[in-house]
Amino acid sequence: MADSKILVVKDDKIASYGFGDDHPFGPDRHGAFHHYLTDSSVSNLVHLAASGYMAVRSDIERFHTNEYIDRVIAQCRLGKGFLDNGDTPANQGLYESSLAVVGASLFVTEEIISGRYRSAFVPIAGLHHARRNSAGGFCVFNDIGVVIETLREIHGINRIAYIDIDAHHGDGVFYSYEEDPDLIFVDVHEDGRFLFPGTGFPEEIGIGLAKGTKKNISLQPGDGDVEFLKNWPQIHDFLDDAEPEFFILQCGADSLLGDPITNLALSENSHYLVAQSLKLLAEKHAKGRIIALGGGGYNRENIGKAWTQVVKAFVDHG
Repeated sequence: MADSKILVVKDDKIASYGFGDDHPFGPDRHGAFHHYLTDSSVSNLVHLAASGYMAVRSDIERFHTNEYIDRVIAQCRLGKGFLDNGDTPANQGLYESSLAVVGASLFVTEEIISGRYRSAFVPIAGLHHARRNSAGGFCVFNDIGVVIETLREIHGINRIAYIDIDAHHGDGVFYSYEEDPDLIFVDVHEDGRFLFPGTGFPEEIGIGLAKGTKKNISLQPGDGDVEFLKNWPQIHDFLDDAEPEFFILQCGADSLLGDPITNLALSENSHYLVAQSLKLLAEKHAKGRIIALGGGGYNRENIGKAWTQVVKAFVDHG
């Protein structure tokens, strides 16, 4: 029988994923969330656990090319240069902490597939900019893609819904599955004309047999809860009609007002309502199976607020 509590990862190994104390993606993001969660009303309704799993190369190879993995290993060993065009420094130790992030996402997936839990949250995960053969936007290995491939190859779960409310478009996931009709994709983000990575326009709805299985919704700089939530009923219906077997939410907190590198103005209420909606859909179609991955967010207070609301929504509708 599934535990009634929500599984939340608390792990020094994933906390170490980052690019230094003075970097927006610093190692303090993990602690900022857990400090806020500890002081919240739901702290006694979650089960905190270290991942206990470090991804191995064969896990990463389900999504990434061997050539790219070799390059990450070599550059991180040297600790010089960038893994992309200037956003993702090849720091020493980054390869190992990247394996920890993927391992944490695989750990919670396995816990849910096993039936021990129905929903879970991993704070330092959801690295949605990494492509199969490249890094991007602070993301080395795409744990989302590895989870999708693992669900399919190991567990026979093919029809998966991926929902992304990070301010940045999840290009590493979208373009990897643009022609895949069984990856149901929804991404609400700041218009790519104003924000990295400059992709994810409304006309991008999938290719070939996958046409119509993808939904990209662009928000304008300064848009808040009203503009965001007016799109949600159609998204809920779209996901309901798709009947996925498993849900993955990337709940980046950089869409909240006050983030230092984005321009949206959501509150944590949007994160609660999205997580609530998806949890109800997961109960209807996917045996309650949903994982949430923290994603971006560079204002530490916003991280605490937004991610705690996601956990609270899972608790309230668990």
